[in-house]
Amino acid sequence: MSGAGLADARDPRSLSTKFRARRDVVLRDFILQRRAAVAGPFRILDLGGTADYWRRVGFAWLEDNDIDITCVNHIATEFGASEREAVRLRCIVGDARAMTEHADASFDFVHSNSVVEHVGRWADMRAFANECRRLAPAYYVQTPYQWFPIDPHFYRVPFFHWFPESLRLKLVRRMQVGWSKAQPDVDRAMNIVESAILLDRTQFASLYPDAEIRFERLALLPKSLIAMRGRA
Repeated sequence: MSGAGLADARDPRSLSTKFRARRDVVLRDFILQRRAAVAGPFRILDLGGTADYWRRVGFAWLEDNDIDITCVNHIATEFGASEREAVRLRCIVGDARAMTEHADASFDFVHSNSVVEHVGRWADMRAFANECRRLAPAYYVQTPYQWFPIDPHFYRVPFFHWFPESLRLKLVRRMQVGWSKAQPDVDRAMNIVESAILLDRTQFASLYPDAEIRFERLALLPKSLIAMRGRA
């Protein structure tokens, strides 16, 4: 299978879509487990979230279980909730590394899917993880795994994320390595190169020391990391 066939979540036949469907089952079960202990609406904070993601999980399911979602993203165009969906999904622009407007445990559950690798360098990741841990008693965080041979952000070039930065820059300037076309401008190319920094298990466990760390596997190879706190 090509890298695109593996990584394109928009393709219902792709492995990415199949993995997400399997992941959604685990997520829904976890949410319902936590939801059972909460009277009234169940409040989920999705750091880096989008309406598309929850559309896939199911707005009817959210309605049936009285679940309200607050999505925080640094780009407003990532939201896209319809007026009907906005009853259950509130979208705000913000910095997920510093949610100072919210007190500790302001939500029942924090969720984040493939975001921590995009927030910056280690100090930024630590700040992001601290907010995940601070804002709710339970959380679910997923990220691609550093030692899987295909980085989903640069799926056209296997092992791309293992190359030296100088070589990655050259490739990005000369060819399409992922979703973006070749970018000859050095500043823009470096922004692409630095846009995703994948983590290994040791790093991820350090960010989420109070969580159960799981691997999601493809053909026995660890493909993604998942951190869950508060799961029985």
